[in-house]
Amino acid sequence: MSQETKVVDVLVIGTGASGMATAVTAASQGLDVLVVDKQPQFGGTTARSGGWLWIPGTHLAKEQGIEEPPGAAKAYLKHEATTHYDERRVDAFLENGPKAIQFFTSQTPLRFDLPAVFPDYHAEAPGGLPGGRSMVTRPFDGRELGPRIKQLAPPLPELTVFGMMLGSGPEIRHFMRVFKSPTSFWYVTKRLTRHFLDVLIHGRGMTLTNGNALAGRLAKAAMDRDIPVWLSSPVKQLLTEGEAVTGALVEHEGRTVRVTARRGVVLATGGFPYDVERRKQLFPHAPTGREHFSPSPSTNTGDGLRMAESVGGRVDPTIPHAAAWVPASVTTRPDKSTGVMPHFIDRAKPGVIAVSPEGQRFTNEGNSYHDFVQAMVKTCAGRNETFAWLLCDHKALRNYGLGCVAPAPLPIGRYLRNGYLKSGASIGELASKLGIAPATLEQTVAEFNRHAVKGEDPAFGKGSKAYNRYQGDAAVTPNPCVAPLEHGPYYAIKLVIGDIGTFAGLVTDEKTRVLNGLGEPIAGLYAVGNDAASVMGGNYPGAGITLGPAITFGYIAGNELAKAVPLAKATAAAKEALAPTA
Repeated sequence: MSQETKVVDVLVIGTGASGMATAVTAASQGLDVLVVDKQPQFGGTTARSGGWLWIPGTHLAKEQGIEEPPGAAKAYLKHEATTHYDERRVDAFLENGPKAIQFFTSQTPLRFDLPAVFPDYHAEAPGGLPGGRSMVTRPFDGRELGPRIKQLAPPLPELTVFGMMLGSGPEIRHFMRVFKSPTSFWYVTKRLTRHFLDVLIHGRGMTLTNGNALAGRLAKAAMDRDIPVWLSSPVKQLLTEGEAVTGALVEHEGRTVRVTARRGVVLATGGFPYDVERRKQLFPHAPTGREHFSPSPSTNTGDGLRMAESVGGRVDPTIPHAAAWVPASVTTRPDKSTGVMPHFIDRAKPGVIAVSPEGQRFTNEGNSYHDFVQAMVKTCAGRNETFAWLLCDHKALRNYGLGCVAPAPLPIGRYLRNGYLKSGASIGELASKLGIAPATLEQTVAEFNRHAVKGEDPAFGKGSKAYNRYQGDAAVTPNPCVAPLEHGPYYAIKLVIGDIGTFAGLVTDEKTRVLNGLGEPIAGLYAVGNDAASVMGGNYPGAGITLGPAITFGYIAGNELAKAVPLAKATAAAKEALAPTA
């Protein structure tokens, strides 16, 4: 294979939010930037995410009259991160987050909507707030990408309806009320018509929402700045001179290109959700590394972490939780491939409960996905397999759906036939199909129902927290998260453990520089996104705590690279300083 050379200021490896944010920021400072990705499509995990960002104190919040109490966000992160609270990185995040949002919304196509009442996941904790910190990417017209729309990675199929991406809360509510409200029926009719016309004309939906919208908007920002993005271009190794990283060998269009990066190389490869060996080391529930089911891209195999380790970087193995856990269900798609469905919202709905393999409730089902999985792991301690069952009655299933099963009027037969959705005419019959003693599950449901008829859950307090109530059904009173399971037939879906990104990444400083075993920066090497250890310390404080830091630290990295002394000059200065004097 022939070898060529290319010289740039900055080489960014990865096209997710963190990598593209770095590239756009650096290019806005006048730097010559090259972005590469081993995949034939851009967007990474971002493209299939919810597109939410958690950043306190933004101008978007202030425009709605939401003012952060002094020190509240820092107190909240200190409470959440516990043993892995890094004050310098937290300060950098809180200081630069609002600046990043100001920059991207004023200088690029990025736009966000901030619902004033979306609460932190632990809003009742010190420094937590009932709203004003989480924002969602505004829908984007894919036509603005021109021919490059074909290179945008698709959303997760399990989170679409007829291949159509749905927006945030209001749009989902319209679809759930399609035959209950004339307004919703008209909205859904127009939305579906537009989608099917787009598919007919363009081969895909053009109304991008959630993470697909974020990836698309960042791509447009890169296009506007003429930033080259090389796809199907894996990095084979980092290049070094002495202890400094000076570039990388990249396979591109059938040849090896020696890319020299005058200012630095940025790792943004998406963490390690599909690195079986590292999962084996860091995921307690996956002793062989294979007892894990991630909806993240299967190509996120830890490339960035290994590259950094090859030049002295290190991954912190002590972080309390190595990934952002999410309960997931495994399904078979129409093309016979395997799909992994993350369960974000359905657990909080009234008429839905979760039980252990033995048929007993074990937690507040409305808690965050990260917290729910921790409870699932605890209740399955000592078992050969970690899983739970998510149960509902017929009324709840048709009102809200469950996992991949959409609410009425969409049919459920396919999921019953392929075994994804289990059913029973009675609770006892369902229990038998789940391998649970019928008397145990009947007692569990009867005890829950006894209090649920009054909207109460004394056992676990479902609906007692702000985040629970936000994800419930406001039309159900007195508790939007609680209703009895009493309308057969009854249904269940098996929940296993997945992730929406890894937390255990490279040790970096507040400037995103990768640190070696002595805690010193490795010259020329930076890491952002899931390649860097989570600033949240292994916890999950609110919606968007992955993408918020991704955008923020990408912004920090781009600005730091603009201030960095070119490596060639730094090396020359170091040699001159060491040269003997006459």
